[in-house]
Amino acid sequence: MRCWFLIFLLIPAVALAWPWSRDMMNQPSIKPQEGPMTPFPENSVPVGGYPTPTRDAISSFRLANPIKAVTASVDHGKQLYTIYCAPCHGVSGRGDGPVGKKFPVPPMDLTNDFIQKQAFDSWIFATITFGGKLMPAYSNDLSPDERWHVVNYIRTQLVADSQAVTQTDPQGASR
Repeated sequence: MRCWFLIFLLIPAVALAWPWSRDMMNQPSIKPQEGPMTPFPENSVPVGGYPTPTRDAISSFRLANPIKAVTASVDHGKQLYTIYCAPCHGVSGRGDGPVGKKFPVPPMDLTNDFIQKQAFDSWIFATITFGGKLMPAYSNDLSPDERWHVVNYIRTQLVADSQAVTQTDPQGASR
C-alpha cells in the first residue's frame, strides 16, 4: 500500500517534467527586430498612426494636393514644420538644424530651386510620408492632411521665412 502512495505522490513531479509542460516557452516565434520586415497588410492602420492614401512612394507621385495653400493651411504647416522638420532642416530650411549638423550628409536644402520649382507637391508628400535615406517616415506622426499642410508651407512660405532668418541673423546657417 505504501508503494502505491509513493508512486501517487511522484506522478505530479514526473508529469511536470514531460515536454507538454514547456510548450508555450519553446514555441517557434519571431522576436522584435528579428527576421525580415514584411509590408503591412493592405488597408491596415498602424497603432496610434494614420492611414496613408498610398502604399508606397511611387504610387504617391500620382496624388494631387487636396488642400489649397490658404493662409490657415500655411500657418498650420509652419507650426508642424517647426516641430517635425526644423530640428534637421533648420528654421531656414537649408539643412542647418541642430540635429542635421550631426549627420555625415547634411539634410536637403528645402529652399533650393529643385524643391521650390521642379519637385511636385506629391514628391514632397511622399518623402514626408515614407522618409528617405536618413529621414524618418512621418506616416505615424502626421495625418495626411497635416503632411499636405507642411507641403503648402514649404512651397509657399519657407523661402520668405528663410530670407527673414538670414536678415535677422547674418550668420544663420553657420551656427
